[in-house]
Amino acid sequence: MKFYESELKKAGFEVEYIESSSKFSDIRNLIQKLEKENFTTIKTTDVCDNWLEKRLKETKLALEILDSPLFINTKDDLKDYFEGKKAYHQTDFYKQQRITRNILMKGGKPLGGKWTYDTENRKKYPKNKKAPAIHFPKKNEFYEEAKDYTENHFAKNYGTIADEQLYPTTFKEAKQWLEQFLENRFLEFGVYEDSIVEKEHFLHHSVLSPLMNVGLLTPENVLEKAISFAKENDIPVNSLEGFVRQILGWREFVRGVYVYQGTYQRNKNYWKHDKKLPESFYTAKTGIRPIDSSLQKILKTGYAYHIERLMIFANFMNLCQFNPDEVYQWFMEMFIDSYDWVMVPNVYGMSSFSDGGKMSTKPYISGSNYIKKMSDFPDGEWNEKWDALFWNFINDNKDFFAKNPRLGMMLRTLEKMPEEKRKQHFKTAKEFIESL
Repeated sequence: MKFYESELKKAGFEVEYIESSSKFSDIRNLIQKLEKENFTTIKTTDVCDNWLEKRLKETKLALEILDSPLFINTKDDLKDYFEGKKAYHQTDFYKQQRITRNILMKGGKPLGGKWTYDTENRKKYPKNKKAPAIHFPKKNEFYEEAKDYTENHFAKNYGTIADEQLYPTTFKEAKQWLEQFLENRFLEFGVYEDSIVEKEHFLHHSVLSPLMNVGLLTPENVLEKAISFAKENDIPVNSLEGFVRQILGWREFVRGVYVYQGTYQRNKNYWKHDKKLPESFYTAKTGIRPIDSSLQKILKTGYAYHIERLMIFANFMNLCQFNPDEVYQWFMEMFIDSYDWVMVPNVYGMSSFSDGGKMSTKPYISGSNYIKKMSDFPDGEWNEKWDALFWNFINDNKDFFAKNPRLGMMLRTLEKMPEEKRKQHFKTAKEFIESL
C-alpha cells in the first residue's frame, strides 16, 4: 500500500493514507468523517467483502461501485452460471468459462481433447530431483518500512519476519516474478502440482495469489501471458491447462460462490464440530509431523500451496472435529493471500463440507496413505494417529457415508475391519483429541 501511495502521488493524485492504527481504518468511522466533511460520493471498485460492502451501503452518501480488475468476471457475468442454482459444480463453471471466453479451445472443443488433465497431474516428486531455484526480489524501501511497522505494531504476531524480502511489492517486481515462474517452473508445474516435499516451500508453483489478490497483477493479464508463453515455448498441455484452471476455474469459481452463498456458508456447521483449535496449531507443536513440518514453513513464509492447505491442514482439522469458525480464523491469520472471499468458500465449503454441499459433493478427508503417496514424509507415530482420526470420523458419520455412493466403500472397509483394530483406532482418536 505504501508503494501504491507513492505511485499515485507520482501520477499527480492527492492521496491521504490511513494507517491501520487509525480509528478511521474502520470504514464506519471513515464514512462518518466523510459525511461531516461534506463529501457527496464514495466511488470504489467492487470490494468483494460481505462485511465491508454492508457497511459501505449504510452510508448516506451516494455510492458508486465499479467492476474490479482483480477478477475476470464482473458480478453481472457471474449471473450466467450462479443465478437460480442451489448447488454449484466447479467443473461445469470452468467449462462454461472456457467456452464463453474461447480460452484453450480449438474448433469448439477443448485443447488436447480433454477439459481437464487433473488425473495426469498427481505424480510424486522424485527423490533425487532438485526443485527449481527461486530468485526473490531485492529488498526495497517499502519492504523495510513494512518490516519496521510490523515489528513496532504487531510484535507478538505469529511467524517470523524475514530479513530479506520474499514477495514482490511493486508492479515491476510482480512482472518479473511472473516471468520467472513462466521461464523456470511452468514446464513441470502440471505433473508435480499435487506433490509435497517436506523441505521445499514452493516447488513448481507460481505463488501468484498474493500478487493478484492485492492488484500487483491482474488475472486477465496473467492468463494472457501464460497462454502466450506456452504457445511459444512448447509448454505441455497438462501444465498449461492446470494453471489456467487454477485461475479461470477455481479462483473465479470461489469468488462466485462467495458472492452467492458466502453468508449462508459461514453460518453452517454440517458436522456440528465444536472443538477449539489449540495453540499447538500456531506453534508447530502438534506432534503430527506433516502438520508441524508444513506449519514451520508457513511461519516463515505465510504461504502453502493448495494441496498442503487442503489435504494436510483442512483434512486433519476436520478429522479433529474443530469448529469451522476456528479453522476459518486460523486460515485468515496464517496466510499472506487470505481474504474473506477466499477463505469462506474454501473452509466452510470446499474442504470441510460444513455448508452441507453447496460447492462439493464430499468432504476432502483421507487417512495417512494419501499423504505418504504424495509426499516424502517418513512413517512414524503420526500415521497411526492420523488413521485413527480418519476411521473415527467415518464411524461418527456412518449415515452420511452410507448414503453417498462415492464414499460408501470407506464405511464398508470400516465394517469389515477386525473389531480389536476398530476399537484401537477409536481409542487412539479419543485420546489424541482429548490431548489437544
